[in-house]
Amino acid sequence: MAKSIKSLPFLTYILLLAIVLFSSATNSVSAGEDSPPNIVFVIVDQLLADAMSCRLGTQYLHTPAMDHLAQHGQSFTRAYSANPLCMPSRNSMFTGRYPHETKVTQNARVKLDAAEFVNLGDYFNKAGYRTAYFGKRHFCFDVDRSFQVAGPEPTKENHDIQTLAAATEFLSRKPKQPFLLVVSFINPHNVCELARGEKLPDGAIGEAPAPEQCPPAPANLAPQLNEPDTMTIMRKAYQDSPLFPVGNFTKDNWRQLRWGYYRLIEKVDAQIGALLAALRRAGLDAHTVVVFTSDHGECAGAHSFNQKTVLYEESARVPLIISFPGRIKPGTCDKLVNTGIDLLPTFLDFAGAPAPAKLTGRSLRPLALGEPVTGWRDYVAVENDMEQGRSTGDIEAVAQGRMIRTERYKYCVYDHGQRRESLVDLQADPGEIRNLAGQPDYRKILLEHRALLARFALENNDPTALSMLANDVHPVPFPPRKPNNGNSKPTKPAGDL
Repeated sequence: MAKSIKSLPFLTYILLLAIVLFSSATNSVSAGEDSPPNIVFVIVDQLLADAMSCRLGTQYLHTPAMDHLAQHGQSFTRAYSANPLCMPSRNSMFTGRYPHETKVTQNARVKLDAAEFVNLGDYFNKAGYRTAYFGKRHFCFDVDRSFQVAGPEPTKENHDIQTLAAATEFLSRKPKQPFLLVVSFINPHNVCELARGEKLPDGAIGEAPAPEQCPPAPANLAPQLNEPDTMTIMRKAYQDSPLFPVGNFTKDNWRQLRWGYYRLIEKVDAQIGALLAALRRAGLDAHTVVVFTSDHGECAGAHSFNQKTVLYEESARVPLIISFPGRIKPGTCDKLVNTGIDLLPTFLDFAGAPAPAKLTGRSLRPLALGEPVTGWRDYVAVENDMEQGRSTGDIEAVAQGRMIRTERYKYCVYDHGQRRESLVDLQADPGEIRNLAGQPDYRKILLEHRALLARFALENNDPTALSMLANDVHPVPFPPRKPNNGNSKPTKPAGDL
């Protein structure tokens, strides 16, 4: 009969026990490293891409939670929204499809074909993940059906407090299977109410100090030189509408608005910090990918605009950080990224799940991990659908725009006006102060960017973009303005502006 292991000589027993324990620990670590990671997707609303104290300094803004993610993750400095407006952007991020494909181009709900536009929750349910969603929705699909756990959308008052509480409660249960947790905060979106002098839904921030104690007004406060006609019309529409009461703002007003905007950023940063602390308390942080972004930016005075929708950098470019402790080396990546099409393939890649061929975006996982990547794209395209322009009566239809961002330049074209194009050298002119589209010296670059937009339109079935380029961007005048007899009022756009 074989001897009991305990009957072996003491030293032999201790050696065998050590080997077993070491093997068990090694297998446990390997299983942890090889198993799909948890994913926490944090979305904020209306955040300027660089509005963090790690980028702006701490004189006017303190964002320790965002700074922590940046210091421990990969920051993508050229990430753009698919469309700088809430619903188009969010529906693209969750389906991996462009707004012109989903037909969600404004803040208005349309019916999405669930079979054609499969969303993030459905993909991860199929991949064996526990899926949960808390916070702002603004989708054209049923969140309750697509995510296994989905609390009701928080009320407008104290939205982010409710969102944080639901998310931390989920983490406190320490899910046993890999999980995808989406946490969608509302702030700094309260800057919309701030500009209108309304009560802030997520709580007061106090009165702004004297202008000289506030952050400086943006250097690009004035309208762009030789700006496209559509931008002139859009600015007038903003100034005519009670939704955008900034027409009479002075530089001091913009400084005080920006002070308030920074306070709202700090409020949501505190919520993000509490979420990350809950992740650590649950012991889940070491095996969790955290992805942080915003649905779009905020002009905060750039070219005398507030809010979003327009294609200027402040509105269209967004923050994007991917953090994974021990796996991602902190740093920055300047590859051109479109969050509307690239985030879904990225999530699937981290989960080890295949991305369907219909998804045209690229996974950012290799870039985040510092792996060699060949043949990265040479441009990104952004769309917009500027319904606010109708409030002036100068445009009967919605003004459409398309943007091409390359390594150095940005090209925009619109479907109304005599001057319909803009071209900016972002290396020499990051504030987009001067439109070069009409300059003979830049004709070759202009034509190259027209060709890129045509290529995008043909490859992605975007007839609207092609129509803008028809006949070498032939001038199309605005329809004649209808007389205002005093009975018409500015049109209120749909959604939560």
